[in-house]
Amino acid sequence: MAAQGGVLFQEKVSRLLSRENGKPVLKPNRPLVLKDSVANRKPKKGEASCITEMSLLMACWKQNNFVDSLCSNEVNTFYTCVHKAEAARKNKSEQSNVTGGRLTPKQATTLLKRFPNLRSET
Repeated sequence: MAAQGGVLFQEKVSRLLSRENGKPVLKPNRPLVLKDSVANRKPKKGEASCITEMSLLMACWKQNNFVDSLCSNEVNTFYTCVHKAEAARKNKSEQSNVTGGRLTPKQATTLLKRFPNLRSET
């Protein structure tokens, strides 16, 4: 079924590009062929975590002239939050690798170079 849809699409594009009825409907300014590479974009950064715990810790330090022993409760709270956030981030990255998800731009480029597209228009 998917191959049939691709054939129908190619027929429609070739019909729009043909000059049977005078001027073509589509006037592409570039060839209608995919490139063999993908733009190398970095994935978006996630949101910051443990900001409130960090601000509480810094406020405690400021009140106590940066003495760690007086702010041990805040330090422990901050570190537990950091460990939980790292575990959640690791779990999320493992899940995305297992399910397949999206390819990175580098992986897509290597696949496109391994299986290049035809350089002629339809």
